[in-house]
Amino acid sequence: MKTEMLVILGIFAMFALLEIVFTNFFRKQNQTRADVIVEIASTLSLILVTQPLALLGGATLAALIAPGAAGALSGIPLIAGIALFLIFDDMMQYWWHRASHSLPWLYNLHRPHHNGEYLSIRVVYRNNLFYYLLMPGLWFSGALIYLGLGWIYAGYIIVKMAVIYGAHSDVRWDEPLYKIKWLSPALWVVERVISTPATHSAHHGKYQADGVTNYKGNYGNLLFFWDVLFGTAKITRRYPEEFGVENLPDTTAAEQLLWPLVRTKEEKAPGVIPAE
Repeated sequence: MKTEMLVILGIFAMFALLEIVFTNFFRKQNQTRADVIVEIASTLSLILVTQPLALLGGATLAALIAPGAAGALSGIPLIAGIALFLIFDDMMQYWWHRASHSLPWLYNLHRPHHNGEYLSIRVVYRNNLFYYLLMPGLWFSGALIYLGLGWIYAGYIIVKMAVIYGAHSDVRWDEPLYKIKWLSPALWVVERVISTPATHSAHHGKYQADGVTNYKGNYGNLLFFWDVLFGTAKITRRYPEEFGVENLPDTTAAEQLLWPLVRTKEEKAPGVIPAE
């Protein structure tokens, strides 16, 4: 296993341990058997199958389009390489995520991420099995690796996943910092640059009327700056009291993982997206 993957697994394990100690990692509020099945299946699928396939697909497609370009960008400055990944991976994921809350068929692939009525490190990879396979950012990342930026991607993905894990975990690293008045100016910058537990938990809130939830916004993964730049940011320094999906019919674990191959017979409103 590559070094960066071991580091990422170590960061994941650290947040899992924090949740075991402080927030009951194994038994979240309103957790169901279907939640556990979806989280285990989607996480293992991403790590073992879909992410490697998408990266390989991007590299293969790049090789077909530009067969002589392997390693062509290997000598560019570090900051330029990071910028390419921020644009072609992280910004593309912002738009993919935003589209997932606008296009009914794509929402069906993303809905599992919101279906659990809790927030946790456990839900980071919780999506339909096809969601990541189709994610443009992973394909672009594979192409950039083919072009010689794999060494930059190794560090970039560690930082990105550390931020994403921290934003999803219900052990909120930002909450005690908000209580320190002299840190407020620095946090004003931080919460507009990267995703934090407060800004990302707002995206997972269940009720738009609670004054915190921003279900149709706060889409950023590594950089929350994309939300600021494109007008979808909501910053309150508070956290929703309830999480989940409002006013949608129930769905099964099989449908969450395998839609459109599996559809519930009782499905009354396929593709319906929660209103603004």
